[in-house]
Amino acid sequence: MVEPIPNRSATALIHAPLGRDAQIASTLLGDAGIATLVAADLSEFVLGLGEDVSFAVITEEALRTSDLRQLSAWIDDQPSWSDLPFIILTHRGGGPERNPAAARLSEALGNVSFVERPFHATTFVSVARSALRGRSRQYEARLRMEALDEGERRLETALEAGRLGAWELDLATFGLTTSATCKAIFGRGVDEAFTYEDLLSSIHPHDLDRMREAVRNTIETGADYAIEYRTVWPDKSVHWAEIRAQLYLDRAGKALKLVGVSSDITARIRSEEHQRQLNETLEERVAVRTEELHKAHAVVMAEVAQRERAEEQLRQAQKMEAIGQLTGGVAHDFNNLLMAVLGNLELLHKHTAHDPKAVRLIEGALQGARRGASLTQRLLAFARRQDLQVGPVNLGNLVGDMADLMKRSVGSSIIIETNLPAVQVVVQADVNQLELALLNLVVNARDAMPAGGSIRITLQQVSLPSEEGHLKPGDYGVLSVIDEGHGMDEATLEKAIVPFFSTKELGKGTGLGLSMIHGLAHQLNGSLKLASALGSGTTAELWIPASDENQVTQAVSPQEHVAGENQSPKRVLLVDDDFLIAMSSVDMLTDLGHEVVEAHSGLEAIEILKRDARFDLIITDYSMPGMTGGELVVAARALIPGIPMLIASGYADLPSGVELDVGRLGKPYTQQQLALEISKALSVH
Repeated sequence: MVEPIPNRSATALIHAPLGRDAQIASTLLGDAGIATLVAADLSEFVLGLGEDVSFAVITEEALRTSDLRQLSAWIDDQPSWSDLPFIILTHRGGGPERNPAAARLSEALGNVSFVERPFHATTFVSVARSALRGRSRQYEARLRMEALDEGERRLETALEAGRLGAWELDLATFGLTTSATCKAIFGRGVDEAFTYEDLLSSIHPHDLDRMREAVRNTIETGADYAIEYRTVWPDKSVHWAEIRAQLYLDRAGKALKLVGVSSDITARIRSEEHQRQLNETLEERVAVRTEELHKAHAVVMAEVAQRERAEEQLRQAQKMEAIGQLTGGVAHDFNNLLMAVLGNLELLHKHTAHDPKAVRLIEGALQGARRGASLTQRLLAFARRQDLQVGPVNLGNLVGDMADLMKRSVGSSIIIETNLPAVQVVVQADVNQLELALLNLVVNARDAMPAGGSIRITLQQVSLPSEEGHLKPGDYGVLSVIDEGHGMDEATLEKAIVPFFSTKELGKGTGLGLSMIHGLAHQLNGSLKLASALGSGTTAELWIPASDENQVTQAVSPQEHVAGENQSPKRVLLVDDDFLIAMSSVDMLTDLGHEVVEAHSGLEAIEILKRDARFDLIITDYSMPGMTGGELVVAARALIPGIPMLIASGYADLPSGVELDVGRLGKPYTQQQLALEISKALSVH
C-alpha cells in the first residue's frame, strides 16, 4: 500500500531515453499505484520537475553525457523543506569502488538511490516506495512549516495590534533579540542596535536594581517575569514600560532563554497619577465648588430679592400714579364746583351784612368751602398738579421765621431743636408750599409723641455725584425732621404717602399731609425720604434741588396784595365751558364794576372777537372741549395783538410745549384774587 502524500498526487518523473527502461519502470510503478510521467529528453525532464513530483527515475547513461548545470540549478533552488529523491538506474551498482561516477552523481543530485540493472521488479518497487515515503515526510514538514509561519504571522499581527514588543534573552550569552515595536518602547529606531547592555542603561537608575532582582528570581524559581519600570530615552525623556516573560526550557528542564513582550504604559501611568491627584484634592475641590455654589446661590437669591423689590416698587409706583391721576382729576372737578360755591357765597356775604344770622351762616359755608379748597390743594399737590410759584428759597431763614409758629403748633410738651449750618442753603421751591410742608412734618412728629419729647430739625447741603433713584446728580438742600415717637413698621412705612391713609384716630387727620409733601417734592424734582422703625422714631428728609439764583423769594400772604391801578371798569370777555363757574365769575366781575361778555367755548369766543374787538381783557378756562385756552390765546392775539389775557386752571402746569405769555389764575379763586390778577395783567400791558 503506497502512503499518500498530504494534499498531493503521487507522481514519478521518468527519463530513460535508451531501450525499454522507461516503459518497464512506468509499468512497474503503475502496478504499484504510482502515477508516472515520462520525459523524452533532459530538458523536458528538468521542466517537469516540481513540487508535485514525488521522486524522479533516471538512467545513468542519460546523465553521463549531458550538461547537468540546469538540473543542478533546479536542485539548489528547492525550498528548505524539499529534497527530491532521485532513483538512478545503473549497470555497475552504486558503490564508489565499482562505479566511481556514482560519487559525482550523489554530490550533484543530493538525495540519490541506485538500482543496478537488470533489476528485480520487487527491488525497484521497494526503492520507489522508500523514496515516496521520504517525499511524504517532506510534504508533512512543509505543512508544519506553513502552519508555523501562519502562526508567527498571526502572532506578529496580534502583537502589533496590541502595541506589544516581542523580545528574547539568551541566558547563556545574554544576547537580546527585539522586534521593532520593542525598540520603539525604549525610544530606539528600527535600524538601531539594541543590546542587553543598552537595555540596562536605558532603565531609570532608581528601578534598575529592582529589574535585575526580578530577572534573577525568574531564572532561579521559574516564576513568570512581570515588572513595570521607568525608562530614559536618548532624548532624556522619562517613560514607563511593562515587561512580561516566561522561561524557555530544554527537554532536560534547563533554562535556555527568556521570551516575552513589552508595552508602553506611560499614558496609563500618567492617567493614574492624574486620577490619584484628583482623588487627593477631591475633598478640597468639593469644598471650593460648594463654596462657589453657595456664593452663586446667594447672588441668585440677592438678584431675586432685588427683582422682587423692583417689582414691588414698580407696582407701588404704578399704584401711586393711578391714585395720583384719580385724585388729580377728582380735585380738578371739585375745584370747579368750589369755584361756583365760593364765588356765590362771597357775593352773597356782601348783600347780607345787615342780617347777623345770615352772615353767620354764610361765613360757616365759606369756611367749609375754604377747607374743601385746601383739601383739593393737597390732592393736587400729591398728584403734582398744584400751581407753584417757584423761586430761590433760603431754607435756614425759612426755618428761623417759622420757629414761633411751629412752637405754638406743637404745644408746651414738645421741644423743638434746630441745627442750621452757618452757610446759606438756597433751594428752588415755592416758599408758601414749603412752609406748609415743614409745618405738616412738625405736626406729624408731634402726633407721634403724645407723651411729649423732642423734635430735631436739621439742614444740610448734599452733593450727589451720580443718579440715585429718581434724583439726578447735583446739589440738594436736605431739610430733616426727626422725632422720638413710636415709629412705624415696614408695612405702615410703605403706605405712609398714600392719600387718605392715616394712623391717627378718626377725625384727627385727613391722611393727606405726607402725600402732599411727597407730591410737592416730586414736582420740585426732589424727593421725600422716610426712615422709621417701631419704638425708634421717624426721620423725614425733604430733598430739594439747590438754586443758582441770588434773589430769595419771601412768603407773601394774598391779603398783603393791594389792587393797584387799572381798577377802573373794563370790558372783559369771560370764556368757560362750565355754566356754573361762568355765572359765578361773571357775577364777581360785574360786582367789581366791569362789563362782561360771556362765551362758553373757544370757538364762540373767536366769533365774538371777530364781530367786536373792543375788549380790555380776556379771561379763559384752559381745559375746554374743541379749543383749549392755550389755543384760544394764540387765535385771540392773532385778531387783537397784545391783548391782556388770564388763563384759569385748577392744575399746576400747562401741558408740555405750551409756552404762553399770559397771567395765571388758580382755581378756585376768590373775588380778591381775581381783582389782584386782573390788576397784574393790565399793569403789564
